[in-house]
Amino acid sequence: MQGHGQAQPPPSTGLLVFLRVLFVVISVCSFGLLGWVMMLRLALVTRKSLDWGLLVALFAAEALGLVLLGTEPGEEIHTPGGWTGLALLLGSLVPAISYYLAAEIRHFHALAYAHRTYAGGQSPAHAYGYPQPQPPYAAGSGPHTPVPQMAPIPRPPSSAPIPSSTPAPAPTPPPQRPAPARIDQVRAELDELSDYLRKHEDGR
Repeated sequence: MQGHGQAQPPPSTGLLVFLRVLFVVISVCSFGLLGWVMMLRLALVTRKSLDWGLLVALFAAEALGLVLLGTEPGEEIHTPGGWTGLALLLGSLVPAISYYLAAEIRHFHALAYAHRTYAGGQSPAHAYGYPQPQPPYAAGSGPHTPVPQMAPIPRPPSSAPIPSSTPAPAPTPPPQRPAPARIDQVRAELDELSDYLRKHEDGR
């Protein structure tokens, strides 16, 4: 069973312009008798029921106009039927050319856009509206086992202090406590007492 292939690249712009000019020139040079040829090409390219219906309507109008011109006696147009046939041939030519050019340009523009979208990496399922593919599965699991998601492992808080950009102040030495004045006084009294005792012992 064949799947959906790649989007077919549209023809080159030069070829499309040449074909459009060719079919328009054929329709104009035949005075509308071959206007159905360009509508046939459009219907074959787009494959729309509207274009097929317009092809049938244009072919019927041109056939009726040709029949009315054929019933005209003589080589010149004198009767209302002949003028009606000429109006059908020439009157249907202008809207047919306008619709042909607009519809074909729009069709190939959409085709080129779809081709660029597919070539740019977008999957054909997304480009053409098919269901999206299922998420990938693990290699060793069953067909319906999704790949488990790994939970992030929490990191234990670090006991090291966070370095700060501001330098810590240097520790200041403890202030020296001055000696009390009472100690100096006791020391002086002890000196006086020792002098006194020395003199007292020398006197004996």
